[in-house]
Amino acid sequence: MLRLVGTFFRLGVMNEMQYRANFFIAAFQSLLAVAVGIAVLSLVYSHTTTLNGWDESQLLVILGVQILLGGVVHAAIQPNMERIADEVRDGKLDFALTKPQDSQLIVSVRTLNIWQAVDVVSGAIVVGVGLSRIHRSIGAGHALAFAALLALGVVLLYCFWLVLATGAFWVVNMWFLSELFEGMYQTGRWPIGIYPGWLRYSMTYLVPVGFAVTVPAQALTHRLHWTTAAVAFGFALAAVAFTRWFWRFGLRRYSGASA
Repeated sequence: MLRLVGTFFRLGVMNEMQYRANFFIAAFQSLLAVAVGIAVLSLVYSHTTTLNGWDESQLLVILGVQILLGGVVHAAIQPNMERIADEVRDGKLDFALTKPQDSQLIVSVRTLNIWQAVDVVSGAIVVGVGLSRIHRSIGAGHALAFAALLALGVVLLYCFWLVLATGAFWVVNMWFLSELFEGMYQTGRWPIGIYPGWLRYSMTYLVPVGFAVTVPAQALTHRLHWTTAAVAFGFALAAVAFTRWFWRFGLRRYSGASA
């Protein structure tokens, strides 16, 4: 499995290196997103000192995590999921399904937009700036918890995207996937606790932005409870199992190019 992932990664890098001008476009977009995010935070905190118990420095950490995870999604997850929807519509998914490897693995790692990973760097810088302003030490335990929960966030966002993409087996025209995800993902730049109860639960369990963004940030800002981490890991396991089942269930609806 790792060998296959490595092969697709090398091919993706080689393909992206042909279009190096895309790096400057991605860098500009990333800087613009950071600038807008910081400007909005400054505007909010010009009228208050805390937002549901989060001060400006702590919220800067959340913004950084949101941008960082967005970079991972846009570089490695979103392009593959959009490709699934396109190939289901065109009947070209056969080329992946007939390969002698697990179909879910193949469709999940075929495409890599490496320049979009600029957001990973800019997000990490924003996280670092936020931590430098908190004036509390970050121990090895906090760092390890953050890394583990960040990886969990990637898994949850992957599961959510794959469920959306699998919906193409029923709703063939899924051109709105990116807009749908982006609209929901932008809620992650704020602590999930500031939203009303119904929206908070929706953005945690239906669209797992709360687990993906707020929980890792809590690990760095000394706000994480072990029960929250346990629930997050349990939910991730359930999400992986459901996504696996739903992908196989959706494949039964696919008739291929010959239909």
